[in-house]
Amino acid sequence: MLLNFLYIKHFLKIGLALFLFLLLLSCASNKSTETEYIERSLQQIYGSALDSLLSSDYEEASLEFEEVERQHPFSEWAKKAIIMSAYSSYKNRDHIKAEVNLNRFLNLYPASDLAAYAQYLLGINYFAQIIEITRDQTSVTKSLEIFKLILDRYPNSNYAKDAYFKIIYLENKLAAKEINIGMTYLGLKKYISALKRFKFVVNNYQTTNYTPEALHRLVEIYLILGLKEEALVNARVLGYNFPSSTWYKLSYNLLKKKKVF
Repeated sequence: MLLNFLYIKHFLKIGLALFLFLLLLSCASNKSTETEYIERSLQQIYGSALDSLLSSDYEEASLEFEEVERQHPFSEWAKKAIIMSAYSSYKNRDHIKAEVNLNRFLNLYPASDLAAYAQYLLGINYFAQIIEITRDQTSVTKSLEIFKLILDRYPNSNYAKDAYFKIIYLENKLAAKEINIGMTYLGLKKYISALKRFKFVVNNYQTTNYTPEALHRLVEIYLILGLKEEALVNARVLGYNFPSSTWYKLSYNLLKKKKVF
């Protein structure tokens, strides 16, 4: 009987200790939560966010800038905080979060003085995600679309010049992809499919470095198909626009070999 009483007493002590531990844990959790959401002035939150940004603690900076908007939603700084949060996310390579915040800003404040920068940052955010030409080029096309929009809507902005050079780079990237696919089709002797790819480069990416090659490939394929007149027309275009190009010399020699002229 005494032994049973001692066992019960022992288990009661363990139960009480466990209850006190859970109670303390709950209190600590509540205290932490209260500290996290404590009301702060605009200057305090923004200052903290900037400190985190300057310290390269980009994740914390993004959260703090979001806190500006949460606690002071009707202030002028709330607008800027959305962009600053997006910039912090971009620096943190959290491209999805940056994209969401930038699109949200542009939907809420399309006429804002900061809209041009928001568009530019969105383009840069896509630009940072570009991968090699043999894989999906969604980031390239989205980035290109944004930079063209900047030139169209904000031609006198501080971002127009960089947008222009980014467009040149991106169009070369897309043209390279088309050439790569066209060459694959050519190797497989799927001449019509290859023809379409090279024509697309000539028609849509005329100012890129890949236009001379695309014209030469058209000459090459038309000769394979026995369409000598079409081959000659494309060779003339190539010779007129790129007379010093290696591709023109190749086309000229090919036409001469096939006795087209």
